[in-house]
Amino acid sequence: MRLRLTIGASPLRRWHLLLIDRLRSLPGLELSLCLPESAPVDGSGLGPLFRVEGLLHGLRPDSLFAVAEPGDAAVPISRQAGPVDLVLDLGDGSVAEAGRRWTLHFDGKAGEDALVAALLGGGIPLVELRESGYVVAAGRPGSENGRILLAKLDDILARIVTLIVAAMAGGRLHVPVLPANETGPPTPPAAPAGIAKTVVKAGIGKAIELVYRTCFHAPHWRVGWRKLDGPDLFTLQRHPDSGWTDLPDDGTRFYADPFPILHKGRVTLFVEDFAHAAGKGIISAVAFGPDGPLGRPEPVFEQPGHLSYPFVFARDDEVWMIPESCSAARVDLFRATAFPGGWVKEATLIEGVVASDATLIEQDGRWWLFATVRDGGGSFSDALHLWSAPDFRGPWTPHPRNPVLIDIASARPAGRMVLRNGELLRPVQDCRQGYGKALGIARVTQLDDTGFAQEVETILEAGGPLWPGRRLHSLNSAGGFEFIDGSAMVRRNPLARR
Repeated sequence: MRLRLTIGASPLRRWHLLLIDRLRSLPGLELSLCLPESAPVDGSGLGPLFRVEGLLHGLRPDSLFAVAEPGDAAVPISRQAGPVDLVLDLGDGSVAEAGRRWTLHFDGKAGEDALVAALLGGGIPLVELRESGYVVAAGRPGSENGRILLAKLDDILARIVTLIVAAMAGGRLHVPVLPANETGPPTPPAAPAGIAKTVVKAGIGKAIELVYRTCFHAPHWRVGWRKLDGPDLFTLQRHPDSGWTDLPDDGTRFYADPFPILHKGRVTLFVEDFAHAAGKGIISAVAFGPDGPLGRPEPVFEQPGHLSYPFVFARDDEVWMIPESCSAARVDLFRATAFPGGWVKEATLIEGVVASDATLIEQDGRWWLFATVRDGGGSFSDALHLWSAPDFRGPWTPHPRNPVLIDIASARPAGRMVLRNGELLRPVQDCRQGYGKALGIARVTQLDDTGFAQEVETILEAGGPLWPGRRLHSLNSAGGFEFIDGSAMVRRNPLARR
């Protein structure tokens, strides 16, 4: 296929070069770049803001939005349109060309100005590739850097590259419709006013962050639990009237990612145990009696790198765990030899990927592994990949449509999936307003070799008397207990070592 990229009135930027480099790896693609006769001027107006953010946060100036040199494109460059099979228009769509054309839209508008306006307005844009009004592929890219526009823009541009490459490779990317009570993204302000306002907010925000981190541990998570004497959250789709009981910590550490398991008649809860002084997570466990925890979590599993999300399950009369260790760029399987400790590595399931929150489900004699993957850059939470295997030990085969979903609102796993009335329900993280900000419950409507689809049925948030705080992050249950986690505010001890 002969593919030509056009960028319209935008300058050639580093994310265009990244896209070109990724597209060149696709087999059977003849790629060229069409540039205007004279180099366009960068009219985004973001330079002052990026300089301020760079100084405040120590960011490098070579972002994906930075202007690039045409000589770095490494593909043939033309100044006039010629016959091709497909035009990929990354501009505002104003250049008329005959033949097939894909255009890039942000919240329904083409061009980088629409992307900038959405971000300045505090929103997460819906990104669409369209051909003659038909949506070829769509995604909601996101970022863990919601307060820093330069970093947020970099993350979203990196995932736009992922979306375009996946669509060119035949992917069928579409995002689920969110529940009807969702208000949607805020209306973006006019660009000049938005930039000036954002520059001021950047300085104020940095000052507030410094004060907060001086006085409080950040982040500090907490685990909530309750006895299940009625419907669970999958059925309620709201916080229970009884609220939640906190799993206590001593303030020098936090507990997160609660994964309970019923083993030999007793519930044991595994958690990420993060000591602020060490700056690293380990896995700890605590047994539960009829009325709650019997003591405090004690360390059961530690490695040189950070560990979290202890996905624990029983199979073949053994207890197994897949902890998240994305810094190692692999997914490992461990077995307990002295439950709840004695964890030994049994296999590496997946290598060479930065995968977050690996979650398994067995369905019709086949195993599926869900995880979000950081595709060379961008967010850790918005690109869902699948693998399948005849056995949980492997061998694992990547889904031919990976990534099967790009959605900061519903891609990242948030706990075990459950089967209800023949339907697969999965808890998901809604990170549109920040990492772990809200919890969604999605119903999987397709899971096979041809693709994946889900419908988000509800989104649960933190705040209010039933679950105070600003975050709601995960959901799991076992043996008559249900667990969630979220955020807490804990003051620093000014005499403690840092």
